[in-house]
Amino acid sequence: MITELYSNSIYMLLTILLFALAFDLLIGEFPAKLHPVVWIGNIIIFFKKYLIGYDNKISGLIVSICVIAVSSLVVLVPMLIIKHFMYINDGMIYLFKLAAILLLSSTFSVKLLLDSARDVENDLKNNNLNKARQAVSYLVSRKTSELNKEHVISAVIETLTENIPDSYVSTIFYYSIVGIIAFLLGFNDFTIVILAILAALIHRVVDTIDSMLGYKTDELYNIGFVPAHLDDILNYIPARISGYLIIISAAFLALNWRGAYYIMGRDARNCDSPNSGYTMATVAGALNIQLEKEGVYTLGDNLHPLKVECIDKAIDIARLSIFLITIFFFFVFMDLILLQL
Repeated sequence: MITELYSNSIYMLLTILLFALAFDLLIGEFPAKLHPVVWIGNIIIFFKKYLIGYDNKISGLIVSICVIAVSSLVVLVPMLIIKHFMYINDGMIYLFKLAAILLLSSTFSVKLLLDSARDVENDLKNNNLNKARQAVSYLVSRKTSELNKEHVISAVIETLTENIPDSYVSTIFYYSIVGIIAFLLGFNDFTIVILAILAALIHRVVDTIDSMLGYKTDELYNIGFVPAHLDDILNYIPARISGYLIIISAAFLALNWRGAYYIMGRDARNCDSPNSGYTMATVAGALNIQLEKEGVYTLGDNLHPLKVECIDKAIDIARLSIFLITIFFFFVFMDLILLQL
């Protein structure tokens, strides 16, 4: 009985992950009115409105705690209600799994990440630099209206690779690790799934708070200080995992994996963020290119010119890195299932 229970919990974690990824790749983002991240954004705006006036770093801590708490309740309450009714009606298990799949899918953005980079690439292939600049402006914080073609290519590769951890790896890391820990601690199968989904959601909440408040402007510096550092802490391990995933991907794609490893070690700390350089610099090394945000950082060596084809190669690296981390946790989950047989 215990073996069946534990096997079922891990099996559910695995199938929910695979179906959530499939949903994201095939369907993409939820409509804005239904998207949990949009709801999170509205919660952030609500608390920001009342706390930004205090203009101290404690306000950012309070915002983080409040938004995490409210967002967690929005997920926990319906899932616990569904869990309760499963004891009355066995058919509710399918609603529970569907809710888990949709919630997990909402915490990552693989299709949006890859499609956004592809759109810029297509604009440049069609010699529409102004349209490419406008598309990039939605992805980066820098001013894009005067960027030349090379800087547009650099910007899209930077944002694509910087978001490999944020858009997928970090979320799946916490979903899987928390699920496995809950499994090892002996929680029941549905509680394990709820805790894993909650871990993925909390990472997405922190990432969203950072993306809205974590800027060094006069208005946001104090209120954004804690969210920015909390996001750095949560992404610290996944960012470095992502760097090594990129090196492995470069090897599979017959790119310069040795250069990727070397440049990661040399340039990853050139960025203000303690994490973003571990993916951006590694891709720069793999492609033998130099990525630059003028006046902020330079990553890699200018061995090859920045061409539109570099975006395509960066997309291939990102796609394969996402596949590799998924396969890794697939085998971890499968090993845990087999151990219970």
